Amino acid sequence: MANFDVSGVSRRGFVQGAMASAALAAVPAKALGEAYDPADKAAVLAQIRGMHDANVKRLQDWIALPSIAAMDLNFPAGPEYMAKLARDAGFTGVKLIPTSGKPGVFGKIDAGAPTTVGIYFMYDVKHFDPAEWSSHPLEARLIKKDGLGTVCMGRGAVNQKGPENSFLSALMAFKAAGKKLPVNLVLVCEGEEEIASPHFHEIVQTPEVLAELKKCEAVFIPEAGQAKDGSVEVSLGAKGVVEVFLVSSGEKWGRGPKADVHSSLEAQLDSPTWHLVQALNTLIEKDGHTPAVEGFFEKAKPLTDVQKKMIQEHVAKSTEAAAMKTLGVQHWLRDVSYLEAEYLLESRPTINIEGLVAGYTGPGGKTVLPHRAEAKIDMRLVPDMTAVDTLAKLKAHLAKHGFGDIDVQLGGGYDPTTTEASSRLIKLQLATYRKLGLEPNLWPRSAGSWPGCVFTGAPLNLPAGHYGLGNGYGAHAPDEYYLIDLENPKVQGLDGAVASFVEYLYAWA
Repeated sequence: MANFDVSGVSRRGFVQGAMASAALAAVPAKALGEAYDPADKAAVLAQIRGMHDANVKRLQDWIALPSIAAMDLNFPAGPEYMAKLARDAGFTGVKLIPTSGKPGVFGKIDAGAPTTVGIYFMYDVKHFDPAEWSSHPLEARLIKKDGLGTVCMGRGAVNQKGPENSFLSALMAFKAAGKKLPVNLVLVCEGEEEIASPHFHEIVQTPEVLAELKKCEAVFIPEAGQAKDGSVEVSLGAKGVVEVFLVSSGEKWGRGPKADVHSSLEAQLDSPTWHLVQALNTLIEKDGHTPAVEGFFEKAKPLTDVQKKMIQEHVAKSTEAAAMKTLGVQHWLRDVSYLEAEYLLESRPTINIEGLVAGYTGPGGKTVLPHRAEAKIDMRLVPDMTAVDTLAKLKAHLAKHGFGDIDVQLGGGYDPTTTEASSRLIKLQLATYRKLGLEPNLWPRSAGSWPGCVFTGAPLNLPAGHYGLGNGYGAHAPDEYYLIDLENPKVQGLDGAVASFVEYLYAWA
């Protein structure tokens, strides 16, 4: 991998290579075919080393203030803090955008450049249980991790505050160097991504925000895109998602108790909990996995030969044992091959039970017949499925099978997103990674979800995707982390991630 020599002096395990700022400064811009002075970029990169400690502290401070929409935690403090970070990074006209739910944050940087790019941020994070963590998730401790180096461990460290902080740090390096950005930026942030973005479209459709986004050539979300082996993928989209809560209650069903009663009464009363379990059992085939909702697959596009080739090339260069170790598993579904498992990951829409709650769940037993049971469900969608159609199919299925009384409460959701490999966004990502000494893998789509369809769909119809070096793991899980100081020369830490965003912004010039 290429060196990010951000100061002229090797530090924190940066790999020796060909990106020394002094060498770049000595090459005329025209010789490089670039529309900027390489000395400017060298000056920006040279700021990063000296900003390291401040960049780490900013991430730790941000992690210490979690915004959790599902718990109504830290509002309006969360969006106001996001707005402060945006102003500190140089965004102007920063304001909170009200929605029917949690507010968004909007800002822009007009550098007088010919190209404008949109940036998507989320300032919210998932819930957490401190008892499951090796250190408190809001302390953002710096911890040594074997094989990687020093990481910052905390909720939101990699999803998404670490990568977003690194991008903000890149903008601050421009300010410190006294250099203009080579592109104009439009920032749109939301605080409900972790509940499936039910109101993000309201932010984008706000006239002022929409007018600025229409000036953009593309939109990207910062990420920590490197695996532990240093490899990086460029995804051409992401699955969509629908999150729903299925509630069975004695009140709505008209059977069973309307309040918890003694469990001995199970002998003469119906159970809303068993009723929910029976309803859930109709959603999948007898294999315990394949969705059985009528028409669920009818709009799902199969993988193309080109997409299959992407997956084949990835599998050929990776190790099945390492993939299983990372996930903590010993078998793939139905013991299929590694290649088939990757095909399934990219092509298969799913119905997943996130959580199942009924009655008493505390220490010991409590012999009750619960009056209410709830299942938290998410459904991942592939092109050309839509959130609206999939939700309608789920409701129709439950009604058809005698479970029309089950209350289906929509949490949030959005459609899959797709960006063509021929778009300038993807071409620039590939070119930038290659310039930095990496050979990225093209990937059909992320198996996770983000509301990129708001950008790729009408009326904007923009390419959208992820970009960024660095490493992290544990999104939505205990011991989530973001790599700060590296010991593995194949993977970039915080400073390298910041530098990768500087390079990417110059690539747009």
